[in-house]
Amino acid sequence: MADIKRIGVLTGGGDAPGLNAVIRAVVKTAYNAGVEVIGLEDSFDGLIEPGRSRTLTPRDVTGILRLGGTVLGTTNRGNPFAYPVSTSEGIRDYSERVVEMFHKMGLDALVVIGGDGTLAIAQQFNDRGVPIVGVPKTIDNDIVGTTNCFGFDSAVAFATDAIDRLHTTAEAHRRIIVVEVMGRYAGWIALHAGVAGGADAILIPEIPFDLEAVAARLRDRDRWGARFSIVVVAEGAFPKGGKLSLLQAASDGHVERLGGIGARVCEALATLTGKETRAVVLGHLQRGGAPTSFDRTLATRFGGKAVELILNRQFGVMVASAPPDIVARPLSEVTGKTKTVPPDYDLLHTAKALGVTFGD
Repeated sequence: MADIKRIGVLTGGGDAPGLNAVIRAVVKTAYNAGVEVIGLEDSFDGLIEPGRSRTLTPRDVTGILRLGGTVLGTTNRGNPFAYPVSTSEGIRDYSERVVEMFHKMGLDALVVIGGDGTLAIAQQFNDRGVPIVGVPKTIDNDIVGTTNCFGFDSAVAFATDAIDRLHTTAEAHRRIIVVEVMGRYAGWIALHAGVAGGADAILIPEIPFDLEAVAARLRDRDRWGARFSIVVVAEGAFPKGGKLSLLQAASDGHVERLGGIGARVCEALATLTGKETRAVVLGHLQRGGAPTSFDRTLATRFGGKAVELILNRQFGVMVASAPPDIVARPLSEVTGKTKTVPPDYDLLHTAKALGVTFGD
């Protein structure tokens, strides 16, 4: 069996603090094992268009450990299996070109760093004979099979700092402040940042909320003298019997854009409590900036493990956090699913015991 000589690495989906740490670990681990690494620019676009790749050496990744974003970029094209291209044989997608370019470039395997959508694409290519090892990436921490995803700790740390700052103005002006954080279908960021930031109400997608129940909790705080409140809302939270709040509906193969729930909750709570209320949307600020030490370490372990799996010819898998270990999970078992906050989650129980309302 031939040795592994050359591998590719790409990043897909939204950016997350720690992506560069993974790239760095892949390059340095591979280099020390005598394996060349090709960085593929703008996700799978690097395997579609010639000239969108470059060799990466330890010198190329020096100093990127602490940087947010990704030095390889992320795609604007989307899913190679969905994006059509016209050929002499008719209309087809770009997947065949990706496979052709993979072999033409002399790659032996591919490290794909991304969220559920990117990893699902990776699984399809693995099924077509492209040796793949996936690395889970999402600030939402909603990928099945791994306890932690890099980027999540950084997002929670930023959101917690923002809540701390908003506490001071909420208390000074005796206001209710509603903080909208990311979390499409899972409330991990809202729950962890809400508890760490001392929020009085936390609204998450897993628990449809009743705003009157939330307002009752905030009015009770007024009666015993608190006079201000912090409400943390995941962007995918929705009221009982209601729907997700959308900034843009799904169209032309693009998923809907969530947002606006913070403003709606803010307006309703102002009416229900009679208090001055403000809404703050943290948005993409949660994705930016330097990764925390936890995310740098986790991302580094993920990158090193990905190369180890490739050298052992263990493909069609995703590296995963199973404290204290980093393990391999079959891609087929983790894609197409969402890890949500379970009803028996310990931190959820702790928050309720502290008097935090979830509007249920």
